Parts: sequence; structure tokens; C-alpha cells
Amino acid sequence: MITRRSLLRGTGALVVAVPLGEAASLSAISRADSSYEPEHVLSPTVFVRVDARGRIVATVPKPDTGQGVRTMAAVLVAEELAVEVADVVLEQAPGDTARFGPQTIQNSTSSRQLAEPLRRAAATARCLLVEAAARRWQVPAAACTARRGRVVHPDHRPLPYRALVADAVAIDPSAVPVTLIPPAEWRLIGRTTAGRTDAPAIVTGRAKYGVESAPPGALVAVVKRPPWIGAQVSKIGTPATQTDASTTADASTAGIGGAAGIGEAGVGAAGVNGAGIDGAVTVVPLVPPGGGQGGVAVVAGRTAEALKARDALQVGWTGGTPTADSRTWLAELEAALPPVTTAHDVERVFRLPLLAHAPMEPMNATAHVTENGITVWAPTQDPGGLRTLLSRLLALPESQITVNPALAGGGFGRRIEPDAVLEAIACSKAVNRPVTVKWTRDDDTRHDSYRPMSVHRLGATIGTDGLPVSRFHQVATWPLTVVPVFSNPAIVKASGDHFPYAVPGDVTVTLRPAPLRTGFWRAVYAGQFGYAEECFLSELARRGGHDQVEFRRRLLPPGSRLENVLDAAASRHGYADGAACHLDYGSAIAILVSASGGRPRRVTAAVDVGVPVHPSGVKAQVEGAIVDAVSTVLGAQITVRDGAVVESTFRDYAWARIGDCPDIEVVVVPSEAPIGGLGELAYPPAAAAIASALAAGGDPVTGMPYGTTVG
Repeated sequence: MITRRSLLRGTGALVVAVPLGEAASLSAISRADSSYEPEHVLSPTVFVRVDARGRIVATVPKPDTGQGVRTMAAVLVAEELAVEVADVVLEQAPGDTARFGPQTIQNSTSSRQLAEPLRRAAATARCLLVEAAARRWQVPAAACTARRGRVVHPDHRPLPYRALVADAVAIDPSAVPVTLIPPAEWRLIGRTTAGRTDAPAIVTGRAKYGVESAPPGALVAVVKRPPWIGAQVSKIGTPATQTDASTTADASTAGIGGAAGIGEAGVGAAGVNGAGIDGAVTVVPLVPPGGGQGGVAVVAGRTAEALKARDALQVGWTGGTPTADSRTWLAELEAALPPVTTAHDVERVFRLPLLAHAPMEPMNATAHVTENGITVWAPTQDPGGLRTLLSRLLALPESQITVNPALAGGGFGRRIEPDAVLEAIACSKAVNRPVTVKWTRDDDTRHDSYRPMSVHRLGATIGTDGLPVSRFHQVATWPLTVVPVFSNPAIVKASGDHFPYAVPGDVTVTLRPAPLRTGFWRAVYAGQFGYAEECFLSELARRGGHDQVEFRRRLLPPGSRLENVLDAAASRHGYADGAACHLDYGSAIAILVSASGGRPRRVTAAVDVGVPVHPSGVKAQVEGAIVDAVSTVLGAQITVRDGAVVESTFRDYAWARIGDCPDIEVVVVPSEAPIGGLGELAYPPAAAAIASALAAGGDPVTGMPYGTTVG
């Protein structure tokens, strides 16, 4: 059988020669080195340490789901310690908010929250090493300089860091002023052209993702999930070919139906031998945890055995909404829009569908429950928060819970949810072994926490110059069921409403109860709000015979960051069929698109993220968001018929193929603004600009995907 790793190994000769540093690579991410006593390690904070061998270790407190936070950490530490990026060994921090601060990766906060602590930690280490050298030489510290892992002085032989660690540890840090490297002297921040530090490990298959992080001896579990939305287990039977009645587990006696079942009474288990299956399997009914959907887990020695046993397992289901239909939901949302009481010159209604996250690595988690506590290995977006949540749910002190965040093959908001982890804990508790719960691609698509459907009615009054002089935007949508605070319309509005143009008006939000699980999806509500607003602006520009770029420039505040990025994009792109701007997370972006033949052909994005710590990472994140936008505008949507999600894989959840991808250019615009967020910034304007470009030669945009039936 061809596996990802064997395939990569077979093609490795093509890629192993990439001359990137190894020290900072993913393979070097490790646990703390215990070979040195504390007095031999200089560690100003938990983020940086320099040991007696001169090895520099940066501890990365946030997980990496592809956004490149590890590379950013290596760049920042290398800059302040005057070494190369490849000289920094990276270490992934466990889930521990008390030690490492906020560890959640959401709302595009990784760079904004980490840059200052990492730089200051490394700068403190540098200043202490310089002070140690100065005292040894009996010269002023100001006369010494850190350079390439050494401290230098005009009259003395350079001293490597390793020779100074012991002296530096003995210095009171409060007695040494700490200075950050000024921007004018940066060698790496915003300048390095190197790729991701973990790229060699990823492309050669050495990088371990969450699904590969289980300890030796771990079993595998897959889950038989509800056949329709909201269904709960009523009975668990045995395969028809089995005769052992003892293998039947009645759900009513297995603890299904109570929140306490996550780790205790709710985990009922009955050993069964699946028909034609080698080795024992165990059936574990699951309580719906934390908004999860429940089901029945099947634990076996290998994935194939677990899948085979799952197929053979007979489960009775009850409740839920077996007749649910997404077309009906969309109509209900449209009916929930308030009436329009004031006449406007132009109105348009936009209908947006459910969207699944579809990370390349489906959901998974490993847990080992013992009498001493719980250890989790998971590609989570919130290792510290997960630890705290488990402590509360399982009534265990955090000291008995270890969360090891793993490299994730994409997250996009989905991996902030703990459902896979809770399933793994339930299974491990049932079999007294470490267990990895694996979601199949079908599971991932059909049992996701989806981006909510929404309907938008927008209107505008047009002045004599063809520009809008007033506007309104009505939104009817659902809350995020995985986060109760999003049941507040004001919170939803704050998440979605980032209209940056000088057109008076307001947004009103109407929330209806969500009929299925909904959750964070890249850019959250800004993806829907921004899409509708920018597509509507494009239609107004077209009606008035305005150029898309010039139309927006006249509506933006003069000299604003958005005007700057719009001008930068226009100077590279020239005439565009579609355009859109977005200001959020402390960053600004403008995207221009040219289209032909019903496809986007060329996309130019100009982005101002303040300090672009790792410019190639900036470009990669924008490119990824543009591909997401291409996918959702051209065809991807989730539909529900007869109570179940229709789409199951990339075969019918139409994510963009290579041939759909336009030529993309990303321009990083210089700025003196503070470091801004980026991961979610580009999706809303990219989707709007692409749809508007497609509409330039056809029907107006009325929804997403463009030109197809929504819902």
C-alpha cells in the first residue's frame, strides 16, 4: 500500500537537496534537554534558553496548523540573538496557559501575541551574554557586540556564547538594561527570503502530524456517526453474522445521554468480535460531548479492522431531524429579514451556503487515560484552553492533564473544538490503552461544525455622481453553536461588520436558531458580510459606469492604509474586472481580479501587515486564502437533503483543483504599523473580488457559489 510517507520517500531524491537549515527544522523540535543543570542554562523566560553548548532553543507556545508560527518564532529569536535562523532549535510547548500565556490560534493573533515576548526573551539573553563578556574583559558593555553567536570587542578575541553562559546565568537580569535590535539594523525580520524552517521535514515525510503522533501500542478507533442531523443512539446491536448475545450493549444502560459520560459513567463498553475481523474490537457508545454529535466508537488494533467492524455494527437511532433540508433553511432565513421601510435606488439579496472546513488532515486525536491522569496528543488550535476545558469537564486538576499539540494539516477554525479529543478519552478509558480516534474524510465533511448559512439584503441610495450616499445591510443567519457568546447579535455584528468605506449606513443582524452544528470558519462572519458588501459595491460601480478601483478609491479615507494597498495592487495589476478591500486584525488588504471564460485568471493582492516578520510566510497565507476563495466561489457548498449532508469527499465538495487556480501575485506593502494578523484577512475580499470579476461579463452576484443554485 502506498502511504504518504512511502510516496514522499520514493520522491525524496528530488527534494532532500533543498539547502535549508536543519537546526530549526521540524525534526529538531524536541522536549527540553535535561542534560544540563539549571546553572548551565541561560533562560531569561520560558520562551528562550541558551545552554552550555551554545545551543539556542526557542519554545513555541502556539501550535502550527500551517500558518508558519514556528518559522516566525525562529526568525524573531535569531534576529535578537544575532545568529542565523538555522541556528535556532525549536521546541513545541505543551498545553499550559499559566506558563506560556494565551496559546489559542484564532482571530489571527499568533504574530501579534508572540512577537514581543519572543523578541524580548531573546534580547534579554543577548544582553546578559554581552554583559558577561564585558565583565570578563573589564570593558563597557556598550563597546561589545553580539555577532554570529559570539560576543566581539575590538581589543579581544571573540567569545562564543557557550563560553559565557555560566557567567551570564550569575548576573541579575534586573541589573542589565535590555534593548531590542532597532528596525534599521534588522537582518532577518521582514527581510529573510528563506522558506518555512520545517519545509524539508514536511516534503520528505519526516514531519509528524497529529494522526501520526500516537505512542507505541495505541489502538485505533473510528466512530459510527448519526445518519441524520441530531439523531441519538437508541440501541446497539451485533452484526447479523454474530451469535454472541453478550456482545450487545444497550445504549440505555451504557450511560448515553449525560454530560458526565465524557470520562466516567457515560462510557459504556462491550467487547465484540466483528464478523470476519482479525483481533478483538471494542464498542464504545459516546455521549455527545460539548456540542458533539455522539455515536458509537469501534476500537481495534488497526484502522482497517476498526472500519470493517464499524461497517458491520448495527445501531438504532432516534430523534433528530430526518427531514431537514438546506433549501428550507435558506428560505426561512430570507423570511426572517425585517421589512424594508425606506425606498432605495438599488437593492440586492445575497444567499450564502453552509461551508465545511475540509482540512487536508481529517480530525483526529490520541488519548491515554491512566489512574494518574490523562495524556493527549492532538492537532489542536488551543492546547492550553483544551487542558483547562478537560480539567473542568473531567473534574481533574490540570496537573494531571498533559496536552501535546501536534503539527496539524490545516485547521481553519475547526481544530479549536475538542470533540475528537473527548472521543479519544472516552475510548481510552474504556480499553485502558492509548487510543487514536480517526475521522474519515466522509466523517469530516458530513459531521463538521459548519460555517452558518446567511441571507443578506443590501440597499443603497445613489448620488448624482453615481456614488452611494447611504446604505443598509440586513443579515439573517445563525449563531455559532460551539461558542454560546455568538448567540448575541451584537457579537455576530462585531465579528462580521468591517465596512471601511465612507458611506453612512448600518448593519442589522437577525439570528435564528441553528438547526445543526455551526462553528468558526476562516474569517468567521466577516466572510459572509464582506462578500455581500463588496459584491454589492461592485454592482453599484458597474451600474454607474465606474472603474472598480477608482470607485473604491473615492469612497476610502484619503491616505488610509486601504487606499495605499489599493493603489499598490492597481499599480501591479492594471485594469481589474473585480476588486475588494478589507481592514481587520490590524492589517489591510486589497485584491484585484481579472477573469475570462467563467474562471478567475489573474489575482493581485497587496497587503499591509505592519511588520511582515516572515515575508514568504505572508505571501503563502494570502495565497492559501485566495485558493479558499476560488473554491467557494466556483462551486464548494454543503447541502442537506432528507436530514443528512449530501457531500462527502472532495469528489462532490468541489474544492478548487490545480487547474482552477489563477496566477497569483502578492505584494507586501511597507508600513510602520504594528504587527498585524493575517491568517483570515484575505479570504473575504478575495471571494468578493473573484465573484465580482466573474459577474463583470454576466449576471449580477446573488450568492455563493456564483451562478449556481445555493442551498
